[in-house]
Amino acid sequence: MDREPNLSPDYSGAVIPANIAPLNFRILEEGRVYAVTVRAQRGRPIRISSKTGQVRIPLRPWRALLDANRGGTLFFDVHMRDTQGRWHKFQPIVNTVAREDIDGTLVFRFMRPLYSWWRQIGIYQRRLADYDTSLVLHGRSFGGGCLNCHSFVGNDPGTMTIALRSATYGSHTLLAHDGTVDKIGAKWGYTAWHPSGRLAVYSMNKVNQFFHAGGQEVRDVVDLDSALVCYRVESRQATSPPELADKNRLETYPAWSPDGKYLYYCSAPVLWQDRNTVPPEHYDEVKYDLRRIAYDVDTDQWGQAETVLSTAETGLSILLPRISPDGRFLVFCMCRYGCFPVYQPSSDLYLMDLSTRQYRKLAINSEFSESWHSWSSNSRWLAFSSKRQDGLFTRTYLAYVDETGTAHKPLVLPQRDPAYYDSLLETYSMPELVRGPIPVRRSLLARAARARPSVTPALPLTGASPKAPPVDPRQERE
Repeated sequence: MDREPNLSPDYSGAVIPANIAPLNFRILEEGRVYAVTVRAQRGRPIRISSKTGQVRIPLRPWRALLDANRGGTLFFDVHMRDTQGRWHKFQPIVNTVAREDIDGTLVFRFMRPLYSWWRQIGIYQRRLADYDTSLVLHGRSFGGGCLNCHSFVGNDPGTMTIALRSATYGSHTLLAHDGTVDKIGAKWGYTAWHPSGRLAVYSMNKVNQFFHAGGQEVRDVVDLDSALVCYRVESRQATSPPELADKNRLETYPAWSPDGKYLYYCSAPVLWQDRNTVPPEHYDEVKYDLRRIAYDVDTDQWGQAETVLSTAETGLSILLPRISPDGRFLVFCMCRYGCFPVYQPSSDLYLMDLSTRQYRKLAINSEFSESWHSWSSNSRWLAFSSKRQDGLFTRTYLAYVDETGTAHKPLVLPQRDPAYYDSLLETYSMPELVRGPIPVRRSLLARAARARPSVTPALPLTGASPKAPPVDPRQERE
């Protein structure tokens, strides 16, 4: 045959980690018998036969083959016998095995697509070298509550926060560190830990969902009011510098530079007077700038905020900045408007070279929403959320980013069952790469979620931010 076979998932032309689970797939070609050989320059080939077209690669020889061919090429040779008994050989599927491993664990939120209320939401961890998946914490452990915004100190699973919302137990935050769990009497939103682990900056958001009458995505989200708060672990005190809680602006999505000297975040003008009406006026004109502010962790002193990239330059809303651990690249989302890229089909991933501040749209985007993303600790892998499969359900994809900042064709998170995603009605959300499994026990997190807060910091703000007159969007554009 003068073409490659059709596979599902599409595992062809990608760069794959040497420590990834087998890329099981289905052959979407009509035949009676299928034969597949997985081979590379070094090591023993793997031969698999199938009558259904489902190909499940054995784990142990797969690991040996990939480990022996780091930096080399991996081939899938596919043969098929048709209904007339004739054999066909397709052009080989070609992938590249990266020299650099991906972090060993992926932490994600697993849930049904949300509309007006939540059920069956859990945070799970998946071992990427195989298919082992375990529960970190589920909403049923605290009265069917919601849990979200899990975050870590870099890629270290030893320190973790999880935000909780429960009609029975209230809205609080769990802080797990060194095998212990504190329940903080404050609702943390999007959270960024300082590389030292001595403080975290989190957002306070007044987020509301609403619906459009029609369109590719009928759900939408507006952040009526928001600000950023700094929590210092040792003193258990919360503060909010004026630059991070501007009464005229919305601040959200904090992210630290790897050296801890700058906090990056997204900021937009408040365009409405009434902070309770949903949707507010001019909601579809809100666009966020990318800003940063200097910080000295030893003196606890903040500098002056500066704009890194403005919507006046891009014409789009800039969201979710995440900086590679080597400090070279910043990946962010841009979409037509607003603060919630997962509900924006126009949302794409962009990469900025921080040495030049030049940015470009990554080649790994699709026609559907690309959203939440995280870096591996070696700055070579990106885990991100995408709806490219069908425009409806969010899946986790892994992409190799080389030293030039070029992102290569991504692969969907592999599963034991090749047909797993075809009937999956849940979504993968907020993928975070960490170097190993989360050490704290699930039972300890569950008990803390039901307990009274052990830490109750005095909040510097009574709401997301003080009330202020709205900014005229025409003046903002000028």
